[in-house]
Amino acid sequence: METGLEKRIKGRWKSSEFYPYLKGSCKCGNKLSEVVCLIEVVLLEVDCIIIMVLERNVLQLLSIIIVLLADYSIPTIEKFGMDAFKKGWFTETGTLNGDQAISIQVDEVLYQEKSKYQDILVFQSNRFGRVLVLDNAIQLSECDEFSYQEMITFLPLNSHPNPKKVLIIGGGDGGAVREAVKHPLVESVTLCEIDEKVIEVSKKYLPFMAKGFESPKLTLYIGDGAEFMRNHQHEFDVIITDSSDPKGPAVCLFQKPYYESLKKALKPGGIVASQGESFWFDRKLIAEMIKMCKEIFPVVDYGSSYVPTYPGGQIGYLCCSTSPDTNFRQPLNLFSNEILKELNLKYYTPDTHRAAFALPKLIAEELELKWEIK
Repeated sequence: METGLEKRIKGRWKSSEFYPYLKGSCKCGNKLSEVVCLIEVVLLEVDCIIIMVLERNVLQLLSIIIVLLADYSIPTIEKFGMDAFKKGWFTETGTLNGDQAISIQVDEVLYQEKSKYQDILVFQSNRFGRVLVLDNAIQLSECDEFSYQEMITFLPLNSHPNPKKVLIIGGGDGGAVREAVKHPLVESVTLCEIDEKVIEVSKKYLPFMAKGFESPKLTLYIGDGAEFMRNHQHEFDVIITDSSDPKGPAVCLFQKPYYESLKKALKPGGIVASQGESFWFDRKLIAEMIKMCKEIFPVVDYGSSYVPTYPGGQIGYLCCSTSPDTNFRQPLNLFSNEILKELNLKYYTPDTHRAAFALPKLIAEELELKWEIK
């Protein structure tokens, strides 16, 4: 009969039930104690191996050695010590208030590292494909990323009569760049990304996102987007802000000074589109953003699309124009089926463009937007 120690050693890398010393489940309460706990377990393993040698139980000894080699040589989600991992699932607390969550089963962790600015994680999921996580918040999944990337890009581009010059703030994963360089009217795209590591990770682990990085239309700037705009005023037809949620360093991207700097960086008739959170959970914030933007831009509107891996399965797009004649709800550039196929678009069409602004009546009223399409 196996002892409790042997069970723990043979099963701990598969189940935290036999290994309570992982970060997040250890009751020690501080880093030093966690390290001590881990050392104790390693010593217990060595003890067990010595016992096996003394008892000349070769088969059992070999089985334990194989388990230990697997445990210490293969990167597992448990070794990264991320509290979001529980029994092979990644869980994001998916709203600003932390009262809703989404979980995705993890097949394999491909990359995890703390950059200068944030924790970066890429893992493989059977259903969702490759998933990018920044600071424990899901940024994209291979399964549904095209919905967000296409809409945040083509809603503004196809609402502008001639979007030759485009600026993208954030979006180091490359998705918005990939879509923008496709557009037949776009001549140049500048990407401002403060965290160069995100770009490196995307190129290596998310090649389906990084295709646009090879485009001759692209100019890459590593640094702060707000600072870049201060030095490049009245230059761009369209500016896209592909930001994370309004917390930490990203808070400034949801404030009035930032939107004022966006306006100054636009040419006359220029258009801005920004990530606009979920209208199911963040209506108060969205309403405040719309009110603020109406003090800066003559035309402000809000569209949305479906993204299963985002909170509520939905994400919004805050669209602003310096021209009072802009109508975001009616695309100017009507792509034919042939063009849609040529551009390899999976979500965006002229119909989904119009439909994006057809909000539920309750939402439109709370955001003080007309709910019928113009």
